[in-house]
Amino acid sequence: MRLDKYLSEKTGYSRNQITNLIKNGLVKVNQKTITKPSFKVSSEDKVDYETKSFEEKEEYKVDFDVPIIYEDDDILVINKPSGLVIHPAPSVKEATLVDWLKAKNITLSTISGEERHGIVHRIDKETTGALVIAKNNEAHEFLSAQLQDKTMGRIYLAIIDLPLKENTEIDRPIGRNPKNRLKQAVVPNGREAKTRFLKLCGENGEIIACKLFTGRTHQIRVHLNSINRHIVGDTLYGAKENDDRVMLHAYILYLIHPKTKEKMTFVAPIFEDMKQKINLICKEEDNEKLNKEYIISRFDNFSDYRVYKSTN
Repeated sequence: MRLDKYLSEKTGYSRNQITNLIKNGLVKVNQKTITKPSFKVSSEDKVDYETKSFEEKEEYKVDFDVPIIYEDDDILVINKPSGLVIHPAPSVKEATLVDWLKAKNITLSTISGEERHGIVHRIDKETTGALVIAKNNEAHEFLSAQLQDKTMGRIYLAIIDLPLKENTEIDRPIGRNPKNRLKQAVVPNGREAKTRFLKLCGENGEIIACKLFTGRTHQIRVHLNSINRHIVGDTLYGAKENDDRVMLHAYILYLIHPKTKEKMTFVAPIFEDMKQKINLICKEEDNEKLNKEYIISRFDNFSDYRVYKSTN
C-alpha cells in the first residue's frame, strides 16, 4: 500500500496532512526517512511518524455562530453559512466548523480522527445548507453506512444563469480536470456520477433543485457546466458574472435516525442573500414549488426527465 494512504487510514489524518508530514521528513520506514508519499509499504515494515506540526497548530478565534436545525443525544443538524470551512487542514488559516463544535463543548464522534471530530459528510466552503454531525461513534458508523447505500442524502437549491430546457438527469463520469488541477471535469476515465435537476421557477435566470445519486467533488457544478449551464457566482466553472458566493444551498436533508431508526427529513432555511435573489427571479405564486413535499415528489417521478449520457 502507498505510504500516504496507509498512514491516513491508520491515524485519521487527511491525505494532505500526511503528504506534508512525509515531504517534511517526519516519517520513517524501518528507521529510514522517506519523503515520497507514493513509497510502498508492506505488513512487515515499521512506520514511525511525528505529529508535532499538528499538535502545535495555531488556534483561531471562533467569533461566529452556526444555526442549529435539530439536536439530540446522537446527532446534530446545522445550517452551514457561506464561507465556513468544515475541518482544519494545513492550508486553512481560519476557524472551522470543527473548531466551533469544540468551542460549544458538543460531544462528538472520534472515528474520523482529531481534525474531523463528528464530520460524516461535508460541503464546499461557499456552499450553504444542511449538514449532519455525529455525536458518538455508533451514530457515525450508522450514518456513514447510509451514505454508502444512499438512504441518506441531500437535495440542493441552485440559481443558474440559463434555464434548463426540461427536467434533466446527467449521468457522466467525473475526474480531475487534466488542464486545471483546481477543477473537476467530465472525463472518459472518471468515476461514475449521476445528478438529477428539477426546474422550479424563473425565466431569465432559474431556480432548480438538484439531487445527487453519487458524491463526487463539485458534482453539481461540473454536470451543469457539461450542458453549458452555470451556478450564479461560480466563475471557476464558467459563470460570466461574479457574485459574493456560489448560489448553491443544501436545502433538504433526509436520513434514518441511528438510534430510533425513524426516517427524518430536515429543511435548512435559505440564507438572506440567496433568498433575495430567488424573490427577484420567481413569482410569488411559485413559492409553493419550494415546498419540500413538492420537490421530493417530483424527484420520485422520473418520467419527464431528459437523460444525458457520456455519448450524448
